[in-house]
Amino acid sequence: MIAFFGGFSAKKLKPQLKMAVSRFTIASNKKSAIMKQQMREIAIMLSEEPPKEEKAKIRAESLIREDSAIEAYEILQLLCELIAERIKLIESQKECPPDLVSSIATLIWATDRCDIPELEMIRKQFRSKYGSQFVENSLNNVSGCLNERIVSKLSVQPPAAYLVQTYLEKISDQFDVGWKPTIKVAADQMGEPMAAPVGYSVQVAQGTGLAGAHTSSTVSASTSTGTPRTTSQSHSNHTTYEEPVHFPQAPGAKKEEVPAIFAILPVAPDNTENNNNNDHDFGEVDIFVPAISAAPSTDMTTEPTAPSAETPTNQVDDRMDDDSEDESNSSGGGSGAVASSYSDLASRFEALNK
Repeated sequence: MIAFFGGFSAKKLKPQLKMAVSRFTIASNKKSAIMKQQMREIAIMLSEEPPKEEKAKIRAESLIREDSAIEAYEILQLLCELIAERIKLIESQKECPPDLVSSIATLIWATDRCDIPELEMIRKQFRSKYGSQFVENSLNNVSGCLNERIVSKLSVQPPAAYLVQTYLEKISDQFDVGWKPTIKVAADQMGEPMAAPVGYSVQVAQGTGLAGAHTSSTVSASTSTGTPRTTSQSHSNHTTYEEPVHFPQAPGAKKEEVPAIFAILPVAPDNTENNNNNDHDFGEVDIFVPAISAAPSTDMTTEPTAPSAETPTNQVDDRMDDDSEDESNSSGGGSGAVASSYSDLASRFEALNK
């Protein structure tokens, strides 16, 4: 009659235990398939240049948690099979058998930490059998009745830093990545959780890729003077200056090195050399001085007539020769002054030509 109104029933408990075993197997296989994909993604992160080490550590932490859950599922399957085999003993005794207290208490405690719906029905059956106080003692781990290994694997505490680094090294070896940790875990930090990421593996301007060649190396002593350095990027041939950057620090704090990323100041390219070279690209201007066979006439009253386009060059020369002869005969003593003025004019043109 008690079982009819929702009390303990061995006929309901045993099928739930068997179904829980199958459910644990399905959940473990699903997690294993997902973990293989996560391992490949972590290997890709470590193979990049520069490697996304901090992101890979976060993924490795999730991988460790899933791996621990699979390990706990295997142990919980054994406990379900054990209780299913001893269901007659449980049904015949009013109190919980001493050798089954740890197994039953562990199943009750793991109900809220496993996505297995059958465990909720199992806890209800044991609550009806042994009372609410037994369930409370199981949830609070009174007298250390829980399985310590399952408690450790299903704990919400993050894994140790050395375990994260070990997983990354194993994944690197399995996929032949050849990765080595940039910052190794110190001996006093191996048992502590992984430190929060600070962004040392994040590239500068990774959205545009314009500063992808820079690395987060520290500023050396030679850069404190502002020595110019030419970048080696194929798309940027400008000159940058590495200046020391000083950040405010608390009094008495240890001075830390500043990444060189924050000290690179791009400046406009210097075109002084190009401008100087362009000044000499223009050749000397050649001034053409026509050859005159005789001195021009000093008579300013008559204007010389320009030769027409149809007049041949030889005829123009002949006319100039005739005019010069006539002027020399008519001028007489003034030919010496005209010759001197022409020689001065010719010397001026030669000086201008030089």
